[in-house]
Amino acid sequence: MQTLRTVSEMQNVARELRSAGRTIAFVPTMGALHEGHLDLVRLAATKADVVVVSIFVNPTQFGPNEDFQRYPRDLEGDSAKCETAGAHYIFTPTKDELYPAGYSTFITEESVAKPLEGISRPVHFRGVTTIVAMLFNIVQPTCAIFGQKDAQQVAVIRKMVADLHLPVEIITCPTTRDHDGLALSSRNAYLTPTQRQAALAIPRTLQAIKAMAEKGERRVERLTAEATHLLADQRQIRVIYVALVDPQTMQPLRELEPGNALLAIAAWVDETRLIDNILL
Repeated sequence: MQTLRTVSEMQNVARELRSAGRTIAFVPTMGALHEGHLDLVRLAATKADVVVVSIFVNPTQFGPNEDFQRYPRDLEGDSAKCETAGAHYIFTPTKDELYPAGYSTFITEESVAKPLEGISRPVHFRGVTTIVAMLFNIVQPTCAIFGQKDAQQVAVIRKMVADLHLPVEIITCPTTRDHDGLALSSRNAYLTPTQRQAALAIPRTLQAIKAMAEKGERRVERLTAEATHLLADQRQIRVIYVALVDPQTMQPLRELEPGNALLAIAAWVDETRLIDNILL
């Protein structure tokens, strides 16, 4: 595995690979890699000749009062994990490399990005679409792998790729969960043992609502109210949103449509913000 640190290095490698007829699977990350990220890398290895993983904590997708400064960073450990999982290259640019002085160009998706995370984190998706488009231009991947846990992010990127006619296939990997059901997230490292126990109400709620839907409940108001009630039983949890939406558009559903419904949850567990979802 090779480590590339500059845009020109990555572009040269991508150009050589594409000229040689090699396909590139790309996994963009912000580091602090866990088993969920490594599942993305392993899936990438089955989709193309070469796997490229980027590690970059992107400042433009964090709001002014969010956790950019304390977001976990472990480049040495991440590099070892990437190599073990089958990556061929890791791309680790600096902030100044990607956003030099005077940088002023941003990409904004104006529909799928508006609800849910777009309401509670208004600058988030502008930063996501900008950095992903930038990385696609640099890495020149054939396909890119994202996790289902970030369902709205995947939908936003799919829309951006379609609207801008980018020649990249977007592939979604199922959410990887820990032994207790909690969706793996770099932010789980913030949780104390007590907070983690409280956070388990999130996957339990998703499973409970899935069971209600499988028994025939179709009323969106009934399903979301029950989910909110289950989460509210935990004193340390503050619900940001509970929503049943179309998984492509993120627009709210009036009635559950089996096979085309996403239950999305965002909640604070004390000072840690977690998201999770399930397809119904």
